[in-house]
Amino acid sequence: MRKPQDLRGARAPSAGRRKLLSAGMAIGGAALAGRAALSAAEGVMLPIANGQRGFAAYPQKRPLIVMTQRPVQLETPMPIFNEGVFTPNDAFFVRWHISGVPTSVDATKHRINVHGLVKQPLSLSVADLRNHYEQIEFAAVCQCSGNSRGLFEPRVAGGEWTNGAMGNAMWKGVRLRDILAKAGVQTGALQVRFNGLDTGPMTTVPDLIKALDVDQALREDVIVAYEMNGQPLPVLNGFPVRLVVPGWYATYWVKMLHDVEVIGSVDNNFWMNPAYRIPDNACACIEPGQKTKTIPINRMDVRSFITSVQDGARVPVRQRVTVQGIAFDGGYGIKKVLFSPDGGRSWSETRLGRDHGNYSFRQWETAFEPPRPGTYDLQVLAFNTIGESQRFTPRWNPAGYMRNVVETVRVHAA
Repeated sequence: MRKPQDLRGARAPSAGRRKLLSAGMAIGGAALAGRAALSAAEGVMLPIANGQRGFAAYPQKRPLIVMTQRPVQLETPMPIFNEGVFTPNDAFFVRWHISGVPTSVDATKHRINVHGLVKQPLSLSVADLRNHYEQIEFAAVCQCSGNSRGLFEPRVAGGEWTNGAMGNAMWKGVRLRDILAKAGVQTGALQVRFNGLDTGPMTTVPDLIKALDVDQALREDVIVAYEMNGQPLPVLNGFPVRLVVPGWYATYWVKMLHDVEVIGSVDNNFWMNPAYRIPDNACACIEPGQKTKTIPINRMDVRSFITSVQDGARVPVRQRVTVQGIAFDGGYGIKKVLFSPDGGRSWSETRLGRDHGNYSFRQWETAFEPPRPGTYDLQVLAFNTIGESQRFTPRWNPAGYMRNVVETVRVHAA
């Protein structure tokens, strides 16, 4: 019988531990340590206004960048994404919306209640999921809608993430549609909404409830997951079960899922409207100060990052440097990634790594050999299988969502 997972005892690292962390995060030696490198004494300075951040080691987590402690929001340092295609559970970013997060959950007693417009209400244990439904497992990126919000200009309100509010994992669980099929969805159902165990500090704080249209909820790849990367979910990532909606932003990936309700209307609770809305146009963008119709945020756009070299790094002149990174999109799959050593004036195709599925990070690598001393602006541009790519100028919207501009890593050859 699995013991309850416990979240108590969060602590900040000591100076000595921060020093070890700094040493452990070095990439390629001192020559590649740029301005985003970790500082033993001060944590990290992120490339945004008021970007000084510390680290904290919560249970089941290595020291991660702290954005807020209440609710817990932890960002994954970018060098972690160079360690492998799958983000380690103890380094996976954390995003809670409201502060009443249980510190201990007993998986043997936990229930997922299915009710509303169904023929047969259900109360399912984690053991029921494991023993009575088909198990599936696949790789998928979980990315906060506001990932990179801190890089928006003009600045916007909300959590000031840089690029580390994302992670890639192997998720294992059961199809939501199999659960709904057993319950029997009634005629007239329009949406399915989901609630977790987290609560607000006061009754006036709206409970985090998210909703999907029935056709999305019945996708074959939307699952109720109880494992990531072959292990039980960490408490901070939703133990004992969470919803996984591959290709869609993490706002729908409800953690500590305990309530599934089939409804006959469009849900308009706070977290669906006005929260998590984007402009209803092709770019999901507007000019600052403009007003426009909005819709709920949904599928992720194309992104790619350089992970092996940090901004401000020094590299050897006339020596080959292997540049590596990741790319992903909302489920069509990455077709190619181009690399530019000169700020976009010239491009060459990179070598793609193993394909772990359309929802996964796709690793890439290429060679860079600076011919002379100077400053080089490294960029990558990813394309998915239907021709979508990143933008050369950042889109802007008042919520700071869906940034997918071509990122620049500036290095100095000497």
